Amino acid sequence: MSTPESLQDIYADEIKDLWSANDQMARSVKALAGRVHDPKLKQMLEGSHEGINQHAQTLKGLLEKADEEVKPEKCQGMAGLVSEAEKHTAKEAPEDGELLDIIVLSQYQRMCHYGISGFGTAATYAKALGRKDDAKALQTIVADIYKADEYASKLAEKSERAVAKAA
Repeated sequence: MSTPESLQDIYADEIKDLWSANDQMARSVKALAGRVHDPKLKQMLEGSHEGINQHAQTLKGLLEKADEEVKPEKCQGMAGLVSEAEKHTAKEAPEDGELLDIIVLSQYQRMCHYGISGFGTAATYAKALGRKDDAKALQTIVADIYKADEYASKLAEKSERAVAKAA
């Protein structure tokens, strides 16, 4: 990334960063889906993986429409979140399947919240630049991520109650 000289430059950089974050999250979510035990959680993660890939296509389209270089920039923030997810769900994962599912949900939600922040920011930039269609597309993605996060919260609450009863 070069030094931005305009809001358009900042917007394009944000979209490229989000694209990288999306790609990293998609790979991580796919791996997480393979580790979980709860069928509903597995189904949610698999559906989320598909949605994340659709979001990446939207980001590519926004870059093309803005006549920007269609190339992601390495998102270091998501790289850290993915590394943490790998650490807690594979390298240092508990043997208890229900506990692992709770950790997976926690890591998934951290990545979602990062996405909500990034896509929300990009939507604000798009609106400020008069790119109403871009802002609408980005807000739609924010809404998608919120829905996934809310469902993950419900699954987490259910899992946590089950583990607490067993303790």
